[in-house]
Amino acid sequence: MKSMLLAAILFFIANVTLAQGIKLLMFEQDGCYWCEIWDHEIAAIYPKTLEGDVAPLQRIDIHSKLSTDIILKSSPQFTPTFIVVSNNKEVGRIEGYPGEDFFWGLIDKILLQIPEYSQKKGV
Repeated sequence: MKSMLLAAILFFIANVTLAQGIKLLMFEQDGCYWCEIWDHEIAAIYPKTLEGDVAPLQRIDIHSKLSTDIILKSSPQFTPTFIVVSNNKEVGRIEGYPGEDFFWGLIDKILLQIPEYSQKKGV
């Protein structure tokens, strides 16, 4: 009984750590046409997907000051820009919104670089 409880606690801790360590940052701004299209096509679905489970969405105004804890390869210049971070370091990015079909393939390609995602996906 104790070992089952310990296993459940460890599983919970691992999943909380995973959710905190990997994020999808969406840099946006008011009036961004392509941000609105993404919202219409993807926003409601994203949290219900494996991608959304592994890399929860965090929206950031492109004009706001970014935390110095997050290390990006360069500052985002366009909206929307989607940046996957793991342990506060950039793994990859999508500049612009290429449409629903391309978005899923591109985000999958970036997330496959992260072992936790690959394991959950079964790859």
